[in-house]
Amino acid sequence: MDEARLQKQIDFIVEIDRLKTIYRQSFLLDATRHENDVEHSWHIAMMAMLLSEYSNEGVDLLRAIEMLLVHDIVEIEAGDVFVYDAEANKGKLEREKNAADKLFNILPADQAAEMRALWDQYEAMDTPEAKFAMAMDRLQPILQNYFTRGKSWQAHGVTARQVLDVNARIKKGSDVLWQYAQFIVQDSIKKGYIKP
Repeated sequence: MDEARLQKQIDFIVEIDRLKTIYRQSFLLDATRHENDVEHSWHIAMMAMLLSEYSNEGVDLLRAIEMLLVHDIVEIEAGDVFVYDAEANKGKLEREKNAADKLFNILPADQAAEMRALWDQYEAMDTPEAKFAMAMDRLQPILQNYFTRGKSWQAHGVTARQVLDVNARIKKGSDVLWQYAQFIVQDSIKKGYIKP
């Protein structure tokens, strides 16, 4: 047994437990509280398992799920930035790259390289898996807002136009799910959950 390798792996496991303390702007579907990043990552990984048949291209589902489980780890250091907050999004990628360098390098070199490759691929959105993973990441908050009657949208004054503009990348991963997302936004306008 390589004790140093095992210790690095355990150190990383302990470090990523902090992801449970990073809260997002989206609410749980029962609207009782904000969800944390771990709940978000688990939920979208499950969504990928269930919805992969709607991907525009064939995907390596395991690779997409790995990306979804890794994509927000950087928020341990960089924090969660509300997607509709233009000011807070300035410099976000650089902060997240620095966080990725710090966090993934806790691991043994081979695993650090693999985790970083997953994160970089997700960010680049240049593979079918990354496009589909991004679609899951963007669809989930739309569903959460729909089923909480626009709770997060209303709290931040988000408009339907903003939701459609920010989340249009869903169509790169799934035309079907993008059509569904547009339906949800239009129905949310009709029900008074969000302003046009």
